[in-house]
Amino acid sequence: MASDLTDLYQEILLEHNRRPRNFRALDDATHQADGFNPLCGDQISLQLKVGDGQVYDVGFQGHGCAISRASASLLTQAVKGASSGEAMAMFEEFHRMLTEPDAELDYDLLGDLEMLAGVIAYPTRIKCAILAWHTFKAAMDGASVATTE
Repeated sequence: MASDLTDLYQEILLEHNRRPRNFRALDDATHQADGFNPLCGDQISLQLKVGDGQVYDVGFQGHGCAISRASASLLTQAVKGASSGEAMAMFEEFHRMLTEPDAELDYDLLGDLEMLAGVIAYPTRIKCAILAWHTFKAAMDGASVATTE
């Protein structure tokens, strides 16, 4: 059963890589940041439309490995429409999921992001999965650049 679930998660991640959601530039972005993972060469540009304490829209462009693109795609789906506080809580929970193996997590908050939990078994790939999230946090904090180093 666990193998079937792993296979399903892998297929969903591959689908997000092939057809990333919200892969576009936002002309009316209020927040923007660029992220870079020098280890893998992943690059992302993330734009957000934020107002009245809510993430109204999000878009990204860039290139990178399948994990990086799938993570960015899943991020855009997770934070779009969320309150700013909720979106930042997702960042914190996602970060804990990939950096604290024994942490008790709020899977209701993580939702589909849980599909990336298996990345923790591959330490060199964690930075690929977390790049979009660090870029998101940088944009929300008003910084223009994020890196995984």
